[in-house]
Amino acid sequence: MGSYPFALGRAAPGDLHEVHGLVREAAEWLRTSKNTDQWANPWPDPAGQQEDILNDLLNGKTWLLWDGLTAAGTITIDTDEPLATGSQPVWPAHKRHELALYVRRVVVSRSYAGLGLGAALLDWAADVAWRDHEIMVIRINVWTTNLELHAYYERQRFRRCTGRDRRGLAGYPAQALFEREVSQPRANNADLFTEPAYPVGSDH
Repeated sequence: MGSYPFALGRAAPGDLHEVHGLVREAAEWLRTSKNTDQWANPWPDPAGQQEDILNDLLNGKTWLLWDGLTAAGTITIDTDEPLATGSQPVWPAHKRHELALYVRRVVVSRSYAGLGLGAALLDWAADVAWRDHEIMVIRINVWTTNLELHAYYERQRFRRCTGRDRRGLAGYPAQALFEREVSQPRANNADLFTEPAYPVGSDH
């Protein structure tokens, strides 16, 4: 483990191994330590999961948190709304007309648990939403049966949203919807990492 602060940088396709490794580590931890079936099997299947990760890397939507040469965490941010199987919108119709920054695949290595990195990454996403896109809300759809994770996002000042008919997304495993206004107070741990000086939406 290196010295703090960590460095946040946009991930490249060549970082697929690091991102996939963080996801696999989280899946194993969930399987052995938590009462949830989240990621018990890669969604929608191993090839599909890897393709989703790679597409986000190719489109510049995924970021990695580095401790020296070690990937300590990752987050993916997207101005496009998430889609379930069959390209069905995950969020209900009355919410889809509102601009939002969507967050997914927020993972911190267990070697760095307890430092507040997850909260810091969510605060960063809220800052990006307003600073670079003038968006007032960040959103995440969470694994439906992972109640501990639901409670975590509520502690991070997210509000649960309802109104989606789950029968329309039969079989889709992440239907717990949460959103947070970017004006919510921060966790006061922004000094945990540095980030590039250029806007997230730039071509750098």
